[in-house]
Amino acid sequence: MKTITILIADDETEIADLIELHLQKEGYRCIKAADGQEAEAAIRTHPIDLAILDIMMPKLDGYEVTRRIREQHHLPIIFLSAKATDLDKIAGLVQGADDYVTKPFNPMELVARVNAQLRRSMQFNRLAPVNTQVLEAGGLIIDPEQRTVFLFGNLIKLTPKEFDILYLLASHPKKVYSSENIFEHVWGETYYEGGNTVMVHIRTLRKKLGEDQNKNKWIKTVWGIGYTFNG
Repeated sequence: MKTITILIADDETEIADLIELHLQKEGYRCIKAADGQEAEAAIRTHPIDLAILDIMMPKLDGYEVTRRIREQHHLPIIFLSAKATDLDKIAGLVQGADDYVTKPFNPMELVARVNAQLRRSMQFNRLAPVNTQVLEAGGLIIDPEQRTVFLFGNLIKLTPKEFDILYLLASHPKKVYSSENIFEHVWGETYYEGGNTVMVHIRTLRKKLGEDQNKNKWIKTVWGIGYTFNG
């Protein structure tokens, strides 16, 4: 059975050691990095299954490390930060994180979140090959195998969750999905106050698709119900 490897990137040694201790009890292999450059190097040289990233790290912050990871990989990312406002959490999700844990934190809660993200990731990997049809609509091309999106010939860089939401909606253009439906399909878990999370991802997805610059509205809001693809 494959050993799952988790990257812990935090410049506070005590915190990294505490996380490592609890994750090793769960049977996970851990690789630690003390700054953003070390974290990026670890991603390049090791088969990482999940990354826990502090945001305020030396050399490269967690946002920049996430941006670079997302250029090549689709592994789950959990931000760990002392920034605790709703705006901070939203910013973390927009940057491409899958979850956000604030300091100080309960180590067992972090372990539970790690387990949940790994379950979702493994579930997605099992289900992803079922439908690999390239979708095209009015200049928009969505390729599920390459996980790429082109709009009028231009590559649109999406986070894994943004891609999954777009492909879900575009695969069923006549169907209206509620926030609950989207959360359960994309996150792979029962809906639990995930409305804001879905809304944030829809908002950033629309912006990347240029809905605020042109008349094309790829994602239509059906008020009081949810969202549908308008291709």
